[in-house]
Amino acid sequence: MNSRKGVAIILTGLLTINLFAQPKVLKLWPEGIPGSKNDPAYVENIVTTDGRVTRATNVVTPDLTVSLPDPANANGAAVLICPGGGYGTLAFDHEGNAIAKWLNENGIAGIILKYRLPSDRIMTDKTIGPLQDAQEAMRVIRRNAAEWKIDPKKVGVIGFSAGGHLASTISTHYADKVYDVKDNVSARPDFSLLIYPVITMDTTFTHRGTRNNLIGLDPTEKNVFRFSNEKQITGDTPPAFLVHSSDDNAVPVKNSINYCMGLQKNKIPTELHIFQKGGHGYGLSPNGGTESSWPDLCIRWLKAMGLI
Repeated sequence: MNSRKGVAIILTGLLTINLFAQPKVLKLWPEGIPGSKNDPAYVENIVTTDGRVTRATNVVTPDLTVSLPDPANANGAAVLICPGGGYGTLAFDHEGNAIAKWLNENGIAGIILKYRLPSDRIMTDKTIGPLQDAQEAMRVIRRNAAEWKIDPKKVGVIGFSAGGHLASTISTHYADKVYDVKDNVSARPDFSLLIYPVITMDTTFTHRGTRNNLIGLDPTEKNVFRFSNEKQITGDTPPAFLVHSSDDNAVPVKNSINYCMGLQKNKIPTELHIFQKGGHGYGLSPNGGTESSWPDLCIRWLKAMGLI
């Protein structure tokens, strides 16, 4: 082989690997955010550590952080990541960055959604703001599927705590017309991974902070029912893998149990893991107890479902 040609091939290979290794940030609504209001006093607050976003509040400009796996290891699957934080903040590091890294290690594209947190100050209808962002995020992933080497029929969503509420909302409200869509690209996830998720708005077992931030202190019965996602399951709701700990004092385990039962009633494939301990908000739980096994169980489920 010509030495110069060999060097060129090596450099091209290194460049390709580098492009896939470096996360890319895309503005979600480059042509304007639907239903938005301007409030100059509402200032986005982004906390960074070593160049990466670790926490976000007052999100004004939603975006996607796209992390693609090594092409040699990629399996074509992609997962939209919804960090938790009670719809009041985004736990962007352990429920965002760490999750994208874990997914990449397993050949899956990890795409973190920095979604708008419900606020009357910047939204005409705060109850649908996060859903608008999640729907468009799913569509953006599919629109870029060819470039990102993603199978558009293997695009799922993962959500933690209130991010789990958003993930279950996009799973049950993917067809809601919450903004004008210019094409026919589907927003339906092919699967959902719900980790200690808030599912319901029922006061007997909801997370009050999540409920109050999304639908207000004195919500209508219509909104309580609409965003109690265990009541919105149909035969077209995507399969789900759920994780919860029985000692979760923030989000009762009944949230996951009822969602799982709703899926079973509609004959939709589902798997639920309830761990004895773990509490709430543990992400991948690398140093925890038995709940630390959930990432491996999740990958096994994805393989068993033929998704990776």
